[in-house]
Amino acid sequence: MTEGGSGAVVEAEGDDLYWSNTRAWVERSLRPGDRIRAVATLRGGWTSQMRRLEVEGEGETYSLVLRSFVKPFFVKHALGLLTREVDILRLLADTSVPVARLHGVDAAAERCDHPSLLMSMLPGSLRLDAEDIERKTELLARQLVAIHGLLIPEGARPRTYQAWTSPERVRLPESSRKPEVWERAVEVIRRSPPTYRPCFLHRDFHPGNVLFTGDGADLAITGVVDWVETSWGPADLDVAHCSTALVLLHGVSVGMRLADHYIAAGGTLSDDPSDHLYWRVLDALAFAPDAEKVAEPWRELGRKDLTSAVLEQRLEDYLQALLSQYG
Repeated sequence: MTEGGSGAVVEAEGDDLYWSNTRAWVERSLRPGDRIRAVATLRGGWTSQMRRLEVEGEGETYSLVLRSFVKPFFVKHALGLLTREVDILRLLADTSVPVARLHGVDAAAERCDHPSLLMSMLPGSLRLDAEDIERKTELLARQLVAIHGLLIPEGARPRTYQAWTSPERVRLPESSRKPEVWERAVEVIRRSPPTYRPCFLHRDFHPGNVLFTGDGADLAITGVVDWVETSWGPADLDVAHCSTALVLLHGVSVGMRLADHYIAAGGTLSDDPSDHLYWRVLDALAFAPDAEKVAEPWRELGRKDLTSAVLEQRLEDYLQALLSQYG
C-alpha cells in the first residue's frame, strides 16, 4: 500500500544482476546519443523495485525513474496495475496535480526482465519526520481536495474502489490490552457500505507517496506518486487512508486532525458521523495485521522508532479515538 517515488538513495553498481534486458529496453527508449551514466536504488516502498537512472545527453544530465515489479504477487497483477498507472499519468498530465511524465511501459514484460514503467523524476523528497508536521498535514489535505475535485469524463474514470479488508479478514492482535475496542471496530464494518457521492481517488495517498521541498513557510508538495490503486469512490476513503498513515507515523492526534484540515481546505466529507466512522475504521482495520509491512520501508528511511509494539498501540488508540468521536 505504499511506494515512495523519491526516497533514500543507495548506489547500485553491482547489486542488480537481473535487469540487463530492462536496461537495454530503457536505453533504446532514450534520445539518440543519450546513455545511462549511473544507477541508484530508491528506497521507501515495498510493492516495487525502484531505480533512479542518471542519463547523460548532449550538454545535459537528467534523471528518470524505473519502476519494476519483481515480487511474484505483483508480477502476476502487473498488467492491470501498470496499465492503470499509465492511464492515470496520461490523464493527469495537463492538470495541476504534480505527477511524473510517462516515458515508457512494458507492463507484460515482453522486452524487460520484469514488468516495468519508465517515467520522469519529480523534484523533492519524502518527509516522514515530525518537523513542520502541522504544515505538512495542511498541505496533504489541500492536495487531496485538489485530487478529489478533478472533473473526470465518465469514459476516463478509473474502476470503483475496492475495500482492503472485511470483518472476516481482520486479525485482532493477541497482545491487545483492549480487545473490546477491536471487537467494536469490527462490528462497525459489518454493515453495508454507506451511500456516497463518488469522486476521483488516489486511493493510496499518504506521506510515503508525496514529495516535498522547502521548509517552514516555504514547504510545498512537488510530487504525488504511485497511482496504481487509483479508484472512483468516496472522498472519505482517501482521507481515512492518509489519516491512518499519519497516526502510524506521528500518533493519534495528528491523524485525527487531517479531516478538519480537509474540510477547512474546501473538501466535503460525509455529514453522517456513522458513515464517516465506517470509512475511517474500514481503512484502519486493513492494517491489522499489515502495519508491520507498511512500516518496513519507513524504517529504511530512518524511522527506526516504528516498532511493531508502537504501531499496534497507535492503531488501537486510534480506533478508540474514532469510536469515541464518531460512534
